Amino acid sequence: MTAMSLTTAPTLSPESAKSNLTKSPQRLEVVDALRGFALIAIVLLHNLEHYNLFGSVTWRPEWLVAVDSWLNDAIFFLMAGKAYATFSLLFGFSFFIQMRNARMRGHDRFGRRFAWRMLLLAGFSQFHALFYNGDILLLYAVCGLILIPASRWSDRTVIIIATILMLQPQAWAQIIYASLNPDYVNLNDGFLKYAIAADEAGRTANIWQMLANNIWNGQLYSNFWQVEAGRICQTPALFLIGMLLGRREMFVDSAGSRRFWRKALTASLCAIIPLYILAFNVPASITSPTILAHYSIAVPMVYNFAFMTILVSAFVLLWFRHRGGMGWQHIPVLYGRMSLTNYIGQSIIGVFVYYHFGLGLYNLCGSSLSLAIGLAILALQLAFSRQWLATHRQGPLEALWKRLTWMPRFGEKKFQQRAPQ
Repeated sequence: MTAMSLTTAPTLSPESAKSNLTKSPQRLEVVDALRGFALIAIVLLHNLEHYNLFGSVTWRPEWLVAVDSWLNDAIFFLMAGKAYATFSLLFGFSFFIQMRNARMRGHDRFGRRFAWRMLLLAGFSQFHALFYNGDILLLYAVCGLILIPASRWSDRTVIIIATILMLQPQAWAQIIYASLNPDYVNLNDGFLKYAIAADEAGRTANIWQMLANNIWNGQLYSNFWQVEAGRICQTPALFLIGMLLGRREMFVDSAGSRRFWRKALTASLCAIIPLYILAFNVPASITSPTILAHYSIAVPMVYNFAFMTILVSAFVLLWFRHRGGMGWQHIPVLYGRMSLTNYIGQSIIGVFVYYHFGLGLYNLCGSSLSLAIGLAILALQLAFSRQWLATHRQGPLEALWKRLTWMPRFGEKKFQQRAPQ
């Protein structure tokens, strides 16, 4: 998903964009499918990590150790960093759809409305963070605010700022400073003391102790890690790119969008091997621990973005080629439509399965069993999503979020409550 591809992609006229709005069910379905697959990957990864209770399994037969190792490596190679990136990309796209629909209905203060929506998301994050110390919703709520001024930027400005952020300028500043000052030490591990406290609570605490611990240590662990892991720059970059994809109608099947995704796929395939070498072979030759710590953030981020672009491009092109997707591509559509409900729900279920206050299976499940548990959680949530959406337009948390978002305020008319999701 190169800057050149986005720059040369066609911009539709307002009349064409309005016409394409009538095609939104098809367009949104491919986005829901992508979002659903990203969330499925996140669930599987979280189960492999036992929801941040890392450690060795107490006992496994030798043959299962080898199988677990292969499964763990394969899942992390294919999904780690790519699922989160896809989820974030589509968050920016959803902002564009909400903004465009609101403006087409004459709602000229959507920036204030979206800021209120992000405040509400921060509230959801606090509930989620009580249970799981790996919450991303607070980061989304904060980084999402960049989309308000960005909605008025030119495409060129969006691309430039997104590119700078994606390249992790804070990490390269640390690398340059450490190169000029060999005695400087910054291992990017400020989160660690909070992680240790949160880990101990997960292994030993009852439900009330764990909830109390997550209010402080869990929150600091999660958010310090996300800052130090580079997500504070990566996330708004992906939001901006997702918004631009929406602005250019790249999820609507057309000759221009197909050409764009083919270019993005080709460019990413050409870049992936050099980026892999830079990300995973070069670190062995770095002797400075400070440079190594920050290089290991900056370059793998770009590699994961290229890998994610390959996956997303291939998925979208396949969807377009089959005029609405293949059968297997539709499996997670309903799951993706309830992403907030399912994201928070899977965390609560998973924490209960692995943590001490619940079933305490963190030291009994290797990768194979953890994946089986993850698939069971997915099956349960897929069934719930299908049943719920058979009689409701949105998931329960999505409906609550929408209702609170569009409650009368900011001096706007009451009819704005009917604005689309």
